[in-house]
Amino acid sequence: MDKKIPYKGSFKVAHTLEGLDTLHQFLKEVESVTGIRPPVVLESTGHYHTPVVQYFEDRGYLLIIVNPLISYRAKSSSLRKVKTDVIDANHLCQLYYKEELEPYKKRGIQLLNLRNLTRQHENITGIYVQTKLQFQAVLDQVFPEYRGVFGDLYSVVSLLTLLEYPTSEDVLAVSEETIATKIDELCKSRSSKWTNTKAKELIAAAVQNPFQKTLYQSHILTLEMYIEMLLEYQKHLSKLEDEIDALAKEIEEYKIIQSIPGIGEKIAATIFSEISEIDRFNHPKKLVAFAGIDPSIFESGRFKGTVNRITKRGSSRLRHALYMAVRCAIRDCRKKKTTDDIIPRNKRLRGFYEKKREEGKPYKVAVIACANKLLQWIYALLKNNTTFQDLA
Repeated sequence: MDKKIPYKGSFKVAHTLEGLDTLHQFLKEVESVTGIRPPVVLESTGHYHTPVVQYFEDRGYLLIIVNPLISYRAKSSSLRKVKTDVIDANHLCQLYYKEELEPYKKRGIQLLNLRNLTRQHENITGIYVQTKLQFQAVLDQVFPEYRGVFGDLYSVVSLLTLLEYPTSEDVLAVSEETIATKIDELCKSRSSKWTNTKAKELIAAAVQNPFQKTLYQSHILTLEMYIEMLLEYQKHLSKLEDEIDALAKEIEEYKIIQSIPGIGEKIAATIFSEISEIDRFNHPKKLVAFAGIDPSIFESGRFKGTVNRITKRGSSRLRHALYMAVRCAIRDCRKKKTTDDIIPRNKRLRGFYEKKREEGKPYKVAVIACANKLLQWIYALLKNNTTFQDLA
């Protein structure tokens, strides 16, 4: 068969078992004509391509999943801007013969589960943060002095106490002993001295509260709803974190990434689940580009751009995880009990950060440089299957 001539006409395939069976029969027909089992080339489309991948992977077909940026670049090279499904399929065929496209490697159910869990954790965390902000806005209109009663406003005992006594009127309507008993019921791990102290502080906050009477019952209802939502989100996040930790501990690469000082459990799981197999990258620069933290380059004639931002073309989740990892790594630990010295979590990365700052680099530029350095370390560790040694 001629490479430049399509076999028969184009047809659409529904992502159903019946539709995929139809495509499978067509591929069998192509195999009988050519004597070669044809590969399946498709564009990565979020989660929409996964049923096709799973179906043909189970049947032993070679799968080649093309990055949308690569296929888009190939389409843009044409002078005529025409987009149809047939033309898009033709472009993918041309890429298969022109480019050195890597076959799809099965990432495994375990790794995909880890990625799904870390992404879901990130999504719920975003909703949780927004709910916190909305909760604070209502609290400021009902009981702003409550903020200082408990060390952590969002601890379970704090939220449940506020749910029980949402206004100054509710607090001052009962005795100190009643409040202390209620707090003790909500937090049995604490001493009676602590609960009595919190009861006193709650009463003092109620006395100082500028809203002695709540005129808007809508605020009370909204506050109670937000408290219940926050408690539910905390339960969901805790469950996800337990699942992520249990799943990640079975993966060797997770332990390797977590060996880098400053990278905690969730960040390590996120970084690895987004990178997937390190063998997909034959050079650290390709991994840096995948994270989208490589600098963009703009040159034209004699002009050469000097202020180049990062491309931000890769995985946004990986990029965000690296940013958080750098911030944690360069932050100071608590002072040691024996000395007054402040020790950074990751001395090597902190030294690199300070060097960039001394060169006059702004904070964000220095952090991105650290993220680039961190990702190169991760690449080397995963390739060599070794752990990180934090040598000063």
